[in-house]
Amino acid sequence: MNDSEGLQSAVRSTSIISVAIMVSRILGLVREQVIAYFFGATVVTDAFYAAFRIPNLMRDLFGEGVLSKAFITTFKMTEIEDGEDSAWQLSNRIFNGTALILFLLTLIGILVSPIIVDLMFMGKGFDVQLDHSRHFGFSNKRDLTVYLTRIMFPFLLLVSLAAIAMGILNSKGKFGVPAIASSFFNISTIIIGVSGYYLGPRAGFHPVTGLAVGILVGGGAQFLVQLPSMWYVGFRYQFIIGFKDKRVKQVCFLVIPAILGVAAVQINVLVNGMFASVGENWLSWIAWAFRLMHLPIGIFGVAISTVALPNLAGLVAKGEIEEFRKSFSFALRLVFLLTIPASVGLMVLSESICQLIYGIGRNIGNTKPIAAALFCYSFGLCGYSAVKVVTDGFYAFSDTKTPVKVSLLAVGLNIILNYFFIFELGLEYRALALSTSFTITLNFLLLLVLLHRKIGGLALNGIWFFLVRLMFASAVMGISCWSISLIIKNQMVIDSLTSRLLSVFLPMSTGLLILLLMYKLLRVEELDQLLDSILRR
Repeated sequence: MNDSEGLQSAVRSTSIISVAIMVSRILGLVREQVIAYFFGATVVTDAFYAAFRIPNLMRDLFGEGVLSKAFITTFKMTEIEDGEDSAWQLSNRIFNGTALILFLLTLIGILVSPIIVDLMFMGKGFDVQLDHSRHFGFSNKRDLTVYLTRIMFPFLLLVSLAAIAMGILNSKGKFGVPAIASSFFNISTIIIGVSGYYLGPRAGFHPVTGLAVGILVGGGAQFLVQLPSMWYVGFRYQFIIGFKDKRVKQVCFLVIPAILGVAAVQINVLVNGMFASVGENWLSWIAWAFRLMHLPIGIFGVAISTVALPNLAGLVAKGEIEEFRKSFSFALRLVFLLTIPASVGLMVLSESICQLIYGIGRNIGNTKPIAAALFCYSFGLCGYSAVKVVTDGFYAFSDTKTPVKVSLLAVGLNIILNYFFIFELGLEYRALALSTSFTITLNFLLLLVLLHRKIGGLALNGIWFFLVRLMFASAVMGISCWSISLIIKNQMVIDSLTSRLLSVFLPMSTGLLILLLMYKLLRVEELDQLLDSILRR
């Protein structure tokens, strides 16, 4: 396969994953809309997001990060060096070992949930008293959080098994089914959550219980939907456990330290949750804003990273370092091509988007704080997406120590910035998004410099001129979106669904056309490769 064919193949795979993840992310937004509609920004919503923060953190770590990436790297190496049979035995050992360890951790987590909640959410915002009769026996927000945490804790086990399944399928070149699997998670959560809201009180349960049960069932669905594809690519289950196996140790060597290395975003989210417990409704506002950020991160960053890692790992295993440089450079340019204009678009349309999506039901008139948080998060969109790709570069070389060191630095800086922005500058909840954007961008830049030094160059010649063209095109797009949005708001006085839809989709569609035109005028070749691949597909 020549360079052109390799790039076309990578872009085609990225396109497939992008569409699948886009469907999942849209369903995720629908899930958040359901929560906003039925519960609004209340103590109940805060309790739910706090309880879901631990398993959701592990979902982001395992489902889109550490476990899958470590497994893919080792699986590809085992397949090349020891043969396919050895690779399948590794799959079974990792599968069984992970299930055993996380089953025990889940039991412990359920037992010590009160301690975990107290440590993670120490702020006075979680000491709010609840009406005992209206909240089905719960006297304060902290008790409700513990209750929901215990229900959702087994999600850790289920999402980890789904991550191994995703790693197996990605290693065999199957990307669509793993990417769409999380859609079943969202569908289950929506259906069971709405059902629980109406039926739960009749059975003596708090209405929010349905959401917690939906999360649990959705995690199981995300794993089960991948089983037929696993069978198709050749996986056959065997009950074998081998913690002393050298390949299992290799996966563990990558996983254990890399939990910090690849998870700066999730750790910062966790830290933000601690600071968010200071104020009421802060946790709900930043959770909803971050959910909107997840749409472009998933469509662009995760999709490109998912395709890039097996390719990069295979090139390193074969000793083709120059091809590694070219593939890495192309993946990074593709991230910038898509995320820079997406970042500008989110900034310009943050209020309109939040009003359309979250200004419903019990949350009408409470979207400005969400929009402010989204605006601050948008500064870090490029960093969020690009850090996934540059971390893959270190993973391909089985280097986890460097990302760990950089991540620890970023987490420490995030804590300092949060404290300074909240208690010294008085930025309140906005500080949580802003500090995370700063630290994740710094994390990416440091890793990029270190990877450049590690392999003696990254084939990034002309990257600055490329970025200038992207930023100029995105600026023109942003001004156009802002102007159209302002005209719509001035012309349509009545706040109706029609005006909300027009305020988002008319500027967005016009801005996209202008962006494509600017990319063409500025001769951005990566766009041509992307469009050609999509049309071919």
